[in-house]
Amino acid sequence: MSTLIWIAVALVVIAVYLSWTAGRLDRLHSRLDAARAALDAQLLRRASVAQELATAGVLDPAASIVLYQAAHAARQSEEEHREVAESELSQALRAVFEDSAQAEAVREAPGGEEALGELTEAVRRVPMARRFHNDAVRAARALRRHRTVRWFRLAGHAPFPLAFEMDDEPPAALGRVPGTEEAER
Repeated sequence: MSTLIWIAVALVVIAVYLSWTAGRLDRLHSRLDAARAALDAQLLRRASVAQELATAGVLDPAASIVLYQAAHAARQSEEEHREVAESELSQALRAVFEDSAQAEAVREAPGGEEALGELTEAVRRVPMARRFHNDAVRAARALRRHRTVRWFRLAGHAPFPLAFEMDDEPPAALGRVPGTEEAER
């Protein structure tokens, strides 16, 4: 009789552990969804501000066209091409604002100071949002690699989380993102 009690206790402990692990994985997936939504919002904000600046008439025509096309492509891209389109927008921003003369010309235009400030903030927030997203992906992947999670299929039908890899280096004229100097070394 005592053997049956010990077996029942062991099964209860295993069930509690599996339930706790499944709950933890569910919370990680929720965190991942929230981080992805925040990343999408920041990417959309950056593309919108860049597109708005390109159509404001404060940039030279060639820079306006390059920036508008890259921002439009980033806003309209399909999910499987999003990383490339966002990287191209980063490259276009660096090309347009590679020297501070372009940024100064924008600042001197009416409403340019606010537009440039908004673009600078949008450009600075994208790497942070991407870092939070990729940290959530890393944590979910680490838990999903455990044997227990795989054997008991605790992840259910949730897709395997993928990191969002893109070129998010800010233009030199808009300032560097704090914390990236150490990461580059």
